Amino acid sequence: METKRPIVAITIGDPAGIGPEITLDTVCEEKVYQECKPFLIGSINIVKRAMKVKNCDFNINKINTPSEGKFEYGTIDVLETGEYDCDSIEYGKVQKLAGQMAYDYVVKSIELGMNKEIDIVATAPIHKEAIKLAGVKQEGHTEIYGDLTKSDYALTMFNCRNLKVFFVSRHKALKEACDYATKDRVLESVRQINKELNGIGMESPKIAVAALNPHASDNGLFGTEEAEHLIPAVEAAQAEGMNAVGPVPADSVFHLGLQGRYDAILSLYHDQGHIACKTLDFEKSITITWGLPFMRSSVDHGTAFDIAGKNIAGSVSMIEATLVPVEYWKMKQNALVKN
Repeated sequence: METKRPIVAITIGDPAGIGPEITLDTVCEEKVYQECKPFLIGSINIVKRAMKVKNCDFNINKINTPSEGKFEYGTIDVLETGEYDCDSIEYGKVQKLAGQMAYDYVVKSIELGMNKEIDIVATAPIHKEAIKLAGVKQEGHTEIYGDLTKSDYALTMFNCRNLKVFFVSRHKALKEACDYATKDRVLESVRQINKELNGIGMESPKIAVAALNPHASDNGLFGTEEAEHLIPAVEAAQAEGMNAVGPVPADSVFHLGLQGRYDAILSLYHDQGHIACKTLDFEKSITITWGLPFMRSSVDHGTAFDIAGKNIAGSVSMIEATLVPVEYWKMKQNALVKN
């Protein structure tokens, strides 16, 4: 009996960037088909242009719904979102039409996810400036998915080797991010992490809260945030029965996590966790968004306009962003069966 393979929608991202190339590489990997049923959400003409760049001679199967997919190595299933002037899209340039196309691909993936026609969405990069030109109010993928699914939260997690790194805040100025990491927000993040990890079968996961100041402030020598916000948040989480620890100095918490000391780490702001993970393994640092009605993953690099269309973009991260969520999806299915 064949193990069920989840259906994975892969959005091709901004058509002026490297998204079409790296998503094409992904659906040209035989091992991807062994683990899941992948298809592209994009525009066939854009995919064909990427195929020329990549010297790919696979067949294209145009589908209107995921149920029409062949999901066979050697055939690329593509679901289009409309007709566009694809010939006007120039590699490496911020364009309103490209932003609109990228947004439409995302919206279609949400529609399919909400209708339970797919299990996972893996997203190639979009360009924030381009989607803004197209009139999109949200600043990025996570906000779009959170808003349009009307989810209570959209919790970002970096998956890098055996590290699971979550974030109190994402795209904020550093000064604002430091002020944002209050007791209530840190506690709520720990609650969400605990809930999501419980959902994939991890009982009482050990969650380390990173410190904000050097040496976790050394009892107030270097700031008061630990005493005023972080320690109370950890203590409150412990009082609620969660296995939270910290605050752990940020210069050691990621190393300790890599050694297996913690099941998850809560980073207080964007760069605190990103720098650690990307230094460890840039290509295999991918994003999982928890809290949505379906699983969503993404590469954690940009559109790379400077190398778009040149057949030099690496696809390791996109392939990782397609395969890693499959493992989490399986864990979630197993947990549901046990419960």
